[in-house]
Amino acid sequence: MTRVFNFAAGPAVLPEPVLEQAAQEMLDWHGSGTSVMEMSHRGKEFISIAAAAETDLRELMAIPQNYKVLFLQGGATLQFAAVPMNLLRGAKCADYVNTGEWSKKAIKEAQRYCTVNVAASSEDRNFSYAPEQAGWKLNPDAAYVHYTSNETIGGVEFHWMPDTGSVPLVADMSSHILSRPMDVSKYALIYAGAQKNMGPAGLTVVIVRDDLIGNSLPATPSVLDYKAQAGADSMLNTPATYAVYIAGLVFQWLKRLGGLQQMEQINRAKAAVLYDFLDQTEFYYSPVARGDRSLMNVPFRLRNEALDEVFLKQAQARGLRELKGHRSVGGMRASIYNAMPLAGAKALVEFMREFQVSHG
Repeated sequence: MTRVFNFAAGPAVLPEPVLEQAAQEMLDWHGSGTSVMEMSHRGKEFISIAAAAETDLRELMAIPQNYKVLFLQGGATLQFAAVPMNLLRGAKCADYVNTGEWSKKAIKEAQRYCTVNVAASSEDRNFSYAPEQAGWKLNPDAAYVHYTSNETIGGVEFHWMPDTGSVPLVADMSSHILSRPMDVSKYALIYAGAQKNMGPAGLTVVIVRDDLIGNSLPATPSVLDYKAQAGADSMLNTPATYAVYIAGLVFQWLKRLGGLQQMEQINRAKAAVLYDFLDQTEFYYSPVARGDRSLMNVPFRLRNEALDEVFLKQAQARGLRELKGHRSVGGMRASIYNAMPLAGAKALVEFMREFQVSHG
């Protein structure tokens, strides 16, 4: 069997040891005689799986005890609505930072529930940078400040954390959670879809400070109410059981690796392979401001866009898959999440160099 290098933005590559363990446990989880996919979410086996996953995630991210960890569904997209529903708490407005496609979606959804103040935007340069906080125009009456800390499509990452004072800070970390250490205590709420860096599609992780739950909008559905979900241990309805199990295996894999400090070193090495090459060639280029380049999502373009389809076809033949940029921006994009090995980044650069020689 030959595995390709999967550069998809999500659902994305998973660690091979995790896939191998899941395969070994597929028919019989730890002598239970059943697959995790067949387990009752109320049974002691799955409850132990979910509890271990939460414990390991708390350890990896150093999550303080006064935060709830929720294993939910609906992706980051559902959280675009859940955040204002839970965090407005009587306020009429919220601040949002607009740095790309996912920020825009979050803003559009929040506008259903409150007045949105766009405190900063990078639209003036085609969402190619993270706006410096000195230029933000925050509303002192805002219920919270929301930003997308890594824009999957545009490949822009905040390598610094905004300071919002006493106003709760909310982050959509879907595409770089667990890629490096984050100071959870500085955030009011973090949410992330699992299908990029944590596990398969279907699971969404929400990390929310205790004092911010319990005052949701009256019309909030129970499944979107953080207090209701916390009170039910994220099992108000049947959770995404197998996705929770796989995420738990990913957390264990990260712990064996050495934790998030070690993972960050590996991720920086992978990203450097790609960016160093892009910076020394005229055939390709990176559209993102150098200081704001993502360690997870690396968009790049060919100077001659007429070669795009040829590039993608030949890359696919070499086992370098899912390199086509998002339909909204075009070009190419290599997502190099935690599970992408360094060899994948090197193989891509080797191909890019050969393609340049052949078509330059």
